[in-house]
Amino acid sequence: VRIFFFFLVAKRDGWKSRWVESKHKSDYGQWKLTSGKFYGDVELDKGLQTSQDARFYALSSRFDSFSNEGKPLVIQFTVKHEQKIDCGGGYVKIFPADLDQTDIHGESQYYIMFGPDVCGYSTKKVHVIFNYKGKNHLIKKDIKCKDDELTHLYTLILRPDQTYEVKIDNEKVESGSLEEDWDFLPPKKIKDPEAKKPEDWDDQAKIDNPEETKPEDWDKPENIPDSDAKKPDDWDEDMDGEWEPAMIPNPEYKGEWKPKQIDNPNYKGTWIHPEIDNPEYTPDDSIYKFDNVGVLGLDLWQVKTGTIFDNFLITDDVEEAEKFGTETWGATKGPEKKMKDQQEEEERKKREEGEKSKKDDDNEEDEEDGDEDEPEEEEHTEEPPEEEEEGEDDALPKDEL
Repeated sequence: VRIFFFFLVAKRDGWKSRWVESKHKSDYGQWKLTSGKFYGDVELDKGLQTSQDARFYALSSRFDSFSNEGKPLVIQFTVKHEQKIDCGGGYVKIFPADLDQTDIHGESQYYIMFGPDVCGYSTKKVHVIFNYKGKNHLIKKDIKCKDDELTHLYTLILRPDQTYEVKIDNEKVESGSLEEDWDFLPPKKIKDPEAKKPEDWDDQAKIDNPEETKPEDWDKPENIPDSDAKKPDDWDEDMDGEWEPAMIPNPEYKGEWKPKQIDNPNYKGTWIHPEIDNPEYTPDDSIYKFDNVGVLGLDLWQVKTGTIFDNFLITDDVEEAEKFGTETWGATKGPEKKMKDQQEEEERKKREEGEKSKKDDDNEEDEEDGDEDEPEEEEHTEEPPEEEEEGEDDALPKDEL
């Protein structure tokens, strides 16, 4: 087993000594070391997090250069978009060893670009881009990425038999052939430029029935004057012009006449253009090979930041990569989700309590406003005249008088 690049951020003191920030631009976004707002293990889940909105980021780490000739190449890392990402990259780039790390920028030539990219609702894909003979080639398949807030494991496997595999969370999501799924080479076959469809080739499966004719009474106008319409009594032709009744749909209108279709007796089928070997095609069994791999970079753009990158691994052992993913991402994914769910439940309760408190306050204000509007009872009670209060008889009930 060969491990070409291995970096667990949590186990590296002074991570900045291992990573180099590009100086190509003066306003690149800054990185910070954190396990985020929720995690499975506060130490093990520490990673490199983007920290400034609407910025380009350019960070890289160097390792001993190597060639993947004759052996698999596995690139693996974790991505956590805890900011509810709406537009931004979460991919890594693999560069040649002769790259100037202090001058990395968006146009720097790389070998491989791999990982998730999200931009609105239309772009939620996993990029798999290879550089072949100086040109970047995008995969022709659409691989969906994860766009939730949890940590996910991304793995690319490139094999010397010219096949590949993409895994998310240690599960295969796509695989195939390099030659078939990218346009690295011209097509093996092309249409014969000398071949032409014969002039008498009939490729119409159906034709109009030549024996069918349109009925004489078929043509009727689509709309006719309303026979029930009457000219208003006050219609003035000098002022209003000549009166004409309104038009209504004609119940006898049958539409455009078309003869029935029948099978074409001269039908020969679809003409297939003959193909020949493409003289420009030359097989290449080394498309997968990169001779001088030496730098891993995080060269990306983010609108809303907060993505955490961690658990970087480059190796030639597929099983070792899967094991590493299980021991890192696999060990903390459950506790991370549990912590996130608990936080969301607490936030929900606080939100409901806040809404209830606001509703109670509104009700109290309504009651106070009602009390102010209602007149007090004693203000409207008439006091008896003073002379009546002094009489003893008036103080007794009527039945005692």
